Amino acid sequence: QVQLVESGGGLVQPGGSLRLSCAASGSILSINAMGWYRQAPGKQRELVAGINTGIGTNYADSVKGRFTISRDNAKNTVYLQMNSLKPADTAVYYCNVGLYSGLGRVNVWGQGSQVAVSS
Repeated sequence: QVQLVESGGGLVQPGGSLRLSCAASGSILSINAMGWYRQAPGKQRELVAGINTGIGTNYADSVKGRFTISRDNAKNTVYLQMNSLKPADTAVYYCNVGLYSGLGRVNVWGQGSQVAVSS
């Protein structure tokens, strides 16, 4: 069984910064893709940023130049550094990991982290 534990959400003023973390644990053989999604009230969940082994990173146009995704392979952890935050960034942020475990390929979601940007 694989679990993801997120941390780092909170309330921040416009222009501020937050860093989200998501650590994977359990029966993990290898991780090939890690990403962050977000879902604002009344809207569909959308991809914010992804980092894939051998491919690199990709970002939603709305966050390019402000958000940075990174990963620590030794810790099975993915990070999302969010700078110059805007009220439009307010949402629940979910990490997502594609990996191989003893059961084969699985896709796992984190529990969600609330990010609120408001003055």
